[in-house]
Amino acid sequence: MKNNVIRWLRVSYWVGAVVDFVAGLLMLIPSLFELMNQPVDFYPTDDFRYAMGMGVPLMFGWTVLLIWADRKPLERKDVLPITLVVVVGEIIIQVWGISVGFVPLGALIPSFIMQAIILFLFTFSYLNAKRME
Repeated sequence: MKNNVIRWLRVSYWVGAVVDFVAGLLMLIPSLFELMNQPVDFYPTDDFRYAMGMGVPLMFGWTVLLIWADRKPLERKDVLPITLVVVVGEIIIQVWGISVGFVPLGALIPSFIMQAIILFLFTFSYLNAKRME
């Protein structure tokens, strides 16, 4: 049982770390952001680069945080619900981006699917670990 719980925690940490690393790259490289999000009339000005640049260290830092959590998976399981706050925040900002016409819904469907998987995976792994206590 304990090995299974640890396995799910580790899967969660690494899935989160990879997703956060890719998100950091999307924020760092405007052409990659454009490819994945298909924004309307997109011209990455210095304003855009600055705002996104403020988030890049946070995304890469969160990547490191999740890898750190993997070193002691059970003891650091509380990183998962904290990370879910970040995921829900991303969903909210993406819905806003759709509502103001910045990005088309179709471009974000893969992101919403991935976020739903992460919400389920992290919640399952966390509750599974809590149950073992």
